[in-house]
Amino acid sequence: MKYTKSPLTVTEQIQLLRERGLQINDESRAISFLTNISYYRLRAYTYPFQNNLVPDHPFTKNISLDQIIELYIFDRHLRLLVFDTLEKIEIALRTKIIYEWALMGGSHWHIDPTHFRDSVRFSDHLTALQKEIKRSPETFIEHYKQKYTYPTQPPAWMSLEVSSFGLLSLMFQNLKSESEKKTVTRYFGLNDPRILENWLHSFSNIRNTCAHHCRLWNRRFTTHIIFPKKPRYTFLANPNVPMFKLYAALSCMKYILRIISPDSNFNDKLEKIIDHPPFPQEKEMGFPKNWREESLWKS
Repeated sequence: MKYTKSPLTVTEQIQLLRERGLQINDESRAISFLTNISYYRLRAYTYPFQNNLVPDHPFTKNISLDQIIELYIFDRHLRLLVFDTLEKIEIALRTKIIYEWALMGGSHWHIDPTHFRDSVRFSDHLTALQKEIKRSPETFIEHYKQKYTYPTQPPAWMSLEVSSFGLLSLMFQNLKSESEKKTVTRYFGLNDPRILENWLHSFSNIRNTCAHHCRLWNRRFTTHIIFPKKPRYTFLANPNVPMFKLYAALSCMKYILRIISPDSNFNDKLEKIIDHPPFPQEKEMGFPKNWREESLWKS
């Protein structure tokens, strides 16, 4: 099937939204909004309120563009909080992984295949890491290249500092379950390395969603969170929540924050955002009704 839709001017976009049933009271504000935020990006926020089985996608609820803008701003605040939180978690995970394996395997443990489960995946990850090192603008990478000829790749504490979170999570998953992996897992309050592997993979995907300014609100994540059966510290008393929605991941982030940043004001910031949506949105993101009563969220 050939794509035949023509581009629309901002004025035509506004007219189309009106024809579909969206209330637009202030046209100048609508023009400003659609000039700076694309119609297609806006579609992610109008989609749940439209009948998308019909070609014209009519709105099924009495809703205004102002409410959609509020929803967009709500999601932006949520996304910024999550991105900031994941930065702290990523740095802590990266630091601990590099540290434990360096003490055991030396400066270049990350290029030693004996530490990894799958040799093919190891080779693919090492190739990807070399590409990331090559395009890195960091001065410590350039200094190493100029001063040292062997090994050609910088040590782990340089190389893995410039790797993406996604690649780091894949490399961690491929590491053998040696004592170092168990040490890292226990440090983050877990007993099963497979749970930490899942969390790293999930967090990296959410981090990429935030970095590309994509919608967190109402998103169904392809990587489902796995909860620990025997966490070392207080977790959720009610684990029966959708594992593909944001609340499950936020609970895991909160769990790790209590370990690496016990004075974090993550709770306060999250509640402030959640308490001021344009529509009731907790259920849409997987939050149970009594989530604030959980011991995890009270601490």
